[in-house]
Amino acid sequence: MKLSDFVVSDAILVDLQATGKEEAIREIVGSLAKAGRLAEGDLESVSRAILGREELGSTGIGQGVAVPHTRHPTVNRLIGTVALSRRGVDFAALDGEPVDILFLLISPPNQPGDHLRALENISRHLKDERFVSFLRQAKTRENVVDLLEEADQGTS
Repeated sequence: MKLSDFVVSDAILVDLQATGKEEAIREIVGSLAKAGRLAEGDLESVSRAILGREELGSTGIGQGVAVPHTRHPTVNRLIGTVALSRRGVDFAALDGEPVDILFLLISPPNQPGDHLRALENISRHLKDERFVSFLRQAKTRENVVDLLEEADQGTS
């Protein structure tokens, strides 16, 4: 599975405005709606589902990275996006540091395999210091898309 299989390019945010976890999640979910991948009427329930997952334990995995995710019946295929924060988001990350790279993922409840494969793919790329460094330097949506495509080149 490649990042391009599920990342919605039109929803990528390179200057996330929110500085708190809940606002950040709502802003990112909103970007998926603006890109036409979620219905406006589903924004609240999807945001609540992701926040509910966060209550089980923060998806702020440390080193400035968070991977908020959920399964939700309003999507019929795996979708996700990337958000970059210039200010940092207080995400209650495991290391207590602010988060500046967020990969958000939503999948249908009946496709747990795809959900897990996508999480594994994201985490593998986020272990690559070069990838993370270039992602932090990305200034435009096109920069992020190019980085994701380059990362996909090494994915079978």
